[in-house]
Amino acid sequence: MARLADYFVLVAFGPHPRGSGEGQGQILQRFPEKDWEDNPFPQGIELFCQPSGWQLCPERNPPTFFVAVLTDINSERHYCACLTFWEPAEPTQEVVCTEDATEREEEADEGGLVQLSPATPATPGQLFAPKTLVLVSRLDHAEVFRNSLGLIYTIHVEGLNVGLENVIGNLLTCIIPLAGGSQRTISLGAGDRQVIQTPLADSLPISRCSVALLFRQLGITNVLSLFCAALTEHKVLFLSRSYQRLSDACRGLLALLFPLRYSFTYVPILPAQLLEVLSTPTPFIIGVNAAFQAETQELLDVIVADLDGGTVTVPECVHIPPLPEPLQSQTHSVLSMVLDPDLELADLAFPPPTANASSLKMQDKELRAVFLRLFAQLLQGYRWCLHMVRIHPEPVIRFHKAAFLGQRGLMEDDFLMKVLEGMAFAGFVSERGVPYRSTDLFDELVAHEVARMRADENHPQRVLRHVKELAEQLYKNENPYPAVAMHKVQRPGEASHLRRVPRPFPRLDDGVVQWIVDQATAKMQGAPPAVKAERRTTVPSGPPMTAILERSSGLHGNSARRLEVVRNCISYVFEGKMLEAKKLLPAVLRALKGRAARRCLTQELHLHVQQNRAVLDHQQFDFVVRMMNCCLQDCTSLDEHGIAAALLPLVTAFCRKLSPGVTQFAYSCVQEHVVWSTPQFWEAMFYGDVQTHIRALYLEPAEDRDHLQVGDASTQEDERSALDVASEQRRLWPTLSREKQQELVQKEESTVFSQAIHYANRMSYLLLPLDSSKSRLLRERAGLGDLESASNSLVTNSMAGSVAESYDTESGFEDAETCDVAGAVVRFINRFVDKVCTESGVTSDHLKGLHVMVPDIVQMHIETLEAVHRESKRLPPIQKPKLLRPRLLPGEECVLDGLRVYLLPDGREEGAGGSGGGPALLPAEGAIFLTTYRVIFTGMPTDPLVGEQVVVRSFPVAALTKEKRISVQTPVDQLLQDGLQLRSCTFQLLKMAFDEEVGSDSAELFRKQLHKLRYPPDIRGTFAFTLGSTHAPGRPPRTTKDKGPSLRTLSRNLVKNAKKTIGRQYVTRKKYNPPSWEHRGQPPPEDQEDEISVSEELEPSTLTPSSALKPSDRMTMSSLVERACCRDYQRLGLGTLSSSLSRAKSEPFRISPVNRMYAICRSYPGLLIVPQSVQDNALQRVSRCYRQNRFPVVCWRSGRSKAVLLRSGGLHGKGVVGLFKAQNTPSPGQSQADSGSLEQEKYLQAVVSSMPRYADASGRNTLSGFSSAHVGGHVPSPRARVTTLSNPMAASASRRTAPRGKWGSVRASGRSGGLGVDVGSRLAGRDMLGPPQANGAPPDPGFLRPQRAALYIIGDKAQLKGVRPDPLQQWELVPIEVFEARQVKASFKKLLKACVPGCPAVEPGPASFLRSLEDSEWLIQIHKLLQVSVLVVELLDSGSSVLVSLEDGWDITTQVVSLVQLLSDPFYRTLDGFRLLVEKEWLSFGHRFSHRGAHTLAGQSSGFTPVFLQFLDCVHQVHLQFPMEFEFSPFYLKFLGYHHASRRFRTFLLDSDYERIELGLLYEEKGERRGQQACRSVWEYVERLSRRTPVFYNYMSCGPTATCPI
Repeated sequence: MARLADYFVLVAFGPHPRGSGEGQGQILQRFPEKDWEDNPFPQGIELFCQPSGWQLCPERNPPTFFVAVLTDINSERHYCACLTFWEPAEPTQEVVCTEDATEREEEADEGGLVQLSPATPATPGQLFAPKTLVLVSRLDHAEVFRNSLGLIYTIHVEGLNVGLENVIGNLLTCIIPLAGGSQRTISLGAGDRQVIQTPLADSLPISRCSVALLFRQLGITNVLSLFCAALTEHKVLFLSRSYQRLSDACRGLLALLFPLRYSFTYVPILPAQLLEVLSTPTPFIIGVNAAFQAETQELLDVIVADLDGGTVTVPECVHIPPLPEPLQSQTHSVLSMVLDPDLELADLAFPPPTANASSLKMQDKELRAVFLRLFAQLLQGYRWCLHMVRIHPEPVIRFHKAAFLGQRGLMEDDFLMKVLEGMAFAGFVSERGVPYRSTDLFDELVAHEVARMRADENHPQRVLRHVKELAEQLYKNENPYPAVAMHKVQRPGEASHLRRVPRPFPRLDDGVVQWIVDQATAKMQGAPPAVKAERRTTVPSGPPMTAILERSSGLHGNSARRLEVVRNCISYVFEGKMLEAKKLLPAVLRALKGRAARRCLTQELHLHVQQNRAVLDHQQFDFVVRMMNCCLQDCTSLDEHGIAAALLPLVTAFCRKLSPGVTQFAYSCVQEHVVWSTPQFWEAMFYGDVQTHIRALYLEPAEDRDHLQVGDASTQEDERSALDVASEQRRLWPTLSREKQQELVQKEESTVFSQAIHYANRMSYLLLPLDSSKSRLLRERAGLGDLESASNSLVTNSMAGSVAESYDTESGFEDAETCDVAGAVVRFINRFVDKVCTESGVTSDHLKGLHVMVPDIVQMHIETLEAVHRESKRLPPIQKPKLLRPRLLPGEECVLDGLRVYLLPDGREEGAGGSGGGPALLPAEGAIFLTTYRVIFTGMPTDPLVGEQVVVRSFPVAALTKEKRISVQTPVDQLLQDGLQLRSCTFQLLKMAFDEEVGSDSAELFRKQLHKLRYPPDIRGTFAFTLGSTHAPGRPPRTTKDKGPSLRTLSRNLVKNAKKTIGRQYVTRKKYNPPSWEHRGQPPPEDQEDEISVSEELEPSTLTPSSALKPSDRMTMSSLVERACCRDYQRLGLGTLSSSLSRAKSEPFRISPVNRMYAICRSYPGLLIVPQSVQDNALQRVSRCYRQNRFPVVCWRSGRSKAVLLRSGGLHGKGVVGLFKAQNTPSPGQSQADSGSLEQEKYLQAVVSSMPRYADASGRNTLSGFSSAHVGGHVPSPRARVTTLSNPMAASASRRTAPRGKWGSVRASGRSGGLGVDVGSRLAGRDMLGPPQANGAPPDPGFLRPQRAALYIIGDKAQLKGVRPDPLQQWELVPIEVFEARQVKASFKKLLKACVPGCPAVEPGPASFLRSLEDSEWLIQIHKLLQVSVLVVELLDSGSSVLVSLEDGWDITTQVVSLVQLLSDPFYRTLDGFRLLVEKEWLSFGHRFSHRGAHTLAGQSSGFTPVFLQFLDCVHQVHLQFPMEFEFSPFYLKFLGYHHASRRFRTFLLDSDYERIELGLLYEEKGERRGQQACRSVWEYVERLSRRTPVFYNYMSCGPTATCPI
């Protein structure tokens, strides 16, 4: 029995204490005035009476009613029924309102918010103030509250002759039953009658029509989203203009959550003054008036449901996990059948007569029935996963989440995992896990209807019939007597609120109401207490979980055969038939991948344990341990299938004698598995064992049989479960004497205490390593590295995720850390003991005793392990296969002999017998060798069925990019060993575990030697320099004194040899047809060649007689001039080594020796192509305007259009950018201009003037041939232009007419859209239209055809930002966005991890690889490079020259100019041509191979940046599209890509020709080539290999006959 109403409150409008415009609520009267002892008066009622704020209104509004909900500190809800009506405002209230209106008008004038109520007239008239009648109750009887408050209002408005004090007193003293299905008729003394029906079961929620209304407002999908959001503890906010609808929606959502109870913030109607509550970090279900929707827009993690608009908005940062399939689709289908019964009949040709639709109340119950069935399906069999930890004095129950999810097969389901972790489910376990209590509809459904629900899944009509049956029970629970006339209550007349009431609501007599309440209270105290007759019974458990999910077990057809193999192998082991067992062992290890085989193994091993001990010999022990490790390696950290739980008693039972008094148990060999370091596993095991012993405590001796066998998962049907025993004990508990009760409590506590001691020992067994030198492994295991976080989360990190990734430095090497093993284990056990003993009710004294015992237990076990470890080292070693030595290259020497290791699968399916098939070559057993050149693994597969195949994996030491220490399980004995993971830039990965015979010192020595070879202190320490040094002693390296004479000698002879080379006819090995003379320009005859006086331009100190050069050096100089630049310059028609005026007119460009001493730019070659008109002394000043002094030089000329391609470093601030930026600023005179900038301007003007078609007025340089549609009427501007290429990926909107060559198809397809829409329109002249004449006449006829610029300068967008057009220059800037070297490095790292992941993918299949490949952005960078290159090709093809001026001029610039020449000139697509292209653009022009490849210790921090490899990949992409255009094969590109990082050859060492000359590298390459020694140049090796086999030749090549670009 309970009071119908606890308090009656009268709240009225009052002025705000701070004098603000709005008023506030004031409690005028409350009854009773004193708080009830069992229910204090809730604070803040006046805020909830007017949630939108207390305001005066110019009109008398009709009365309103709604029910607000307040939650007190004890989580009890108070229902506040509020009936509000309006009365004429008092004078003091009108003054407040007038001030308020004035302030609102001022706000409106300033653009503020305007109130929603009608505007207040200028002259204040009659205003009305709200007044609210409030009824506070702990019962949810909204209709009774509405009628009762309506009766009080009717008596006041209609002036009935009834005392309000008597009505209120009767209302406060009305006592009704809480539940039981009874009905009670009440009367408040005003001729009224109300019938209150109590529900049959108070555990079922009362929803009335709220659920049906919620579905009508939001729809099925939205309600399901809100349902999942509330269950997974998200924030839910309802919006509506109706307060009653907000209350109904919140009530409906809570009704759907049954049998779970929502335990977070629940405020169906939130007042405006408390809107900051929406920013709370905890989940909530809150309703807010839609007028305040603007205040909710900034909430980033709140799901907003608009009831009036029917929408649900989920923020982007919020993920609502859906219901697991097939429950999601099944629930949606059933809900649609309930809400729209005619849906199934809509398509019938002859539909049957429609039946009467369900009423709204019945539809509400049908919808609830659907969700009741859903929870029964979700939680079926949950009682079999309950652990009864304590029975007396109060039940303590824990839920085994891992077993529940594992048996359901839903370990990966996000929704169910979050539900089981939530507070609602924790309350569900504590409330419904009690074995002896009253049951309700859900208990019966989940216990007895599971089979029916499974059978009805594919029969919608049977499902609908079941739903209707459940709905009938829900409806009957809510309406036990539906035919009874419910209420007879007076109501006010129509429009009664508009009538003028003679007086306001009267002040009630406190004494009369209090007297009535006191009389009723005294009467209740004299009456006997009403005892609620609870029908408590044993809660049915339903069928076991295994019976429910037999269909999803997925047993294979040959599983019986596999189980038989496991049983036979174990029998052979224990019978001593080791040869037979060894034959079956590989098949057993493969079979143990299945769950059934692992369970069979544990059952078979249990049969061989007698009296908790089984002593084995050494071979038996090794076999058993290997099978145990194989079982455990696939167990997750939660052990959802119970395999580790079944093996736990076994690992302390099987043992072997090492020596007298020293016994080694199996636990010392199976420690290194992640499950042992997971706190949740130990807690579940502890609670399971405690339940077993508590059950045995109350069972009769006759019934107590074999219950201590933890491995026996299935119990006999005639045996009572622990819940049954607990139910019986709870039933008998009140009948026991106090002494007996105390005795049982002490026995249970002693049981828990003894188990805590037992588990402290067990945990020390499995957490303390046998070898203390492996203490580092303990740090890496999940749960021990971060004990606090691990103990508070359900799912801990896996072993792969627990390995520290913080060592990912550029060097790729990490440092070791030590860890206090004993201290970590003691802390881990203490936290476990604290948690389980506190939850199990162990006294503080016993808990303190445990904390004292734990360090002693750990220390004692450490001492025991020391003897075991010492004796185990004396065992004879297991015979292992012979090590296979690798074959070494000439000159390659072994640094470290083989260390025995296991090579493990690296995440790729090749060689692992994956979906691609084939033998499982990995894991393999062998040795790792470290040589001066490579890291080599040689070995054989551990699977004997593969056969005697040899596995060899190797990569160059110089290609190593990352070295990481790992802890992995060896495939043979399943022990966790130290290991290394070596990743190389050649896309190789060696993931290996050191054998137990390899000590930590040897492993550390291997790492140090590897680091020393990878990063030598000097470039002379690389393999390319030390190669062959032992066979043929080389000359000593040059000293510093020799460098000067060498360079001076080179500068003297460089020019002479160049002239000789240019005069000779250019001949290649392969047939090559150069462009005709008329296309390329007539070269000067040899007899007219002028000698240039070198002494005129050299200082006297630099001159050295030519006799100082040795013959070999003279040959070297000739070879140096021939090797790259001059040979190609002669072919291109650029080979003029003269500055005389006689040649200036015929040859626009010349070869300048200005950099012969490498004084201007050390990263440039000694001979450079510059305009004929530019003197050498001006080049020094020009170079200052560019980064690294890399000024623009010509590197290629088109034989058809005569346009030239130039390259340089990026511009400094005083370059062309400075000129353009300073065009609009007034300058006092030319004398103040920067001389370097003027020289640069002259230099670029000289480049423009050197183009033969530039000054041609015939218009051949226009775009009329490309865009004929724009000819006539388009006026070009003579101003220099700045073309923006902000998005290189944007395709050009308008392309030219059909381009020439095969590359044209790529251009027209849009893939090569290097010119964006803006660039394309500018180049086509669209942006250069002149202003139309005033009279409509056409523009000036002198500018009819748009013109291209003579020179385009492609530079960084950030560098050219803010540039203004210049009206005088003939060049145009094209700013583009390019990526930096660090982005290339980061992208390549991701590409390596995508191609060689290191561990199996979480989602196997091509989708995972493609997603990782896309995330690396490697192909995006390839795409951008090709786009920019195609842009340059198009510009050169149209007759415009291009200067590529990006970054420092040695990375992206080199990539672009090399690709442009490859695409434009077919010679570079031959073997000789590609070699010449690499030598010229990459080697001579100073790409920093050593710096980008981190060849030495100085470059270790910079890391590996594969700029050259990226260029080769671009060539490879073009090769794939046009295979017939290349003379070389794709293998040639792979070969160069491999060896540019291998440091086997000297070709790709050092950063420039200057550094190579300093070290004498060029002399040795070109000089002494005689003798049978290893190749020092990659080109020499290619030639030697090509003479034996055409491995680099492309047989699809059609020959370089075309002269146009691809």
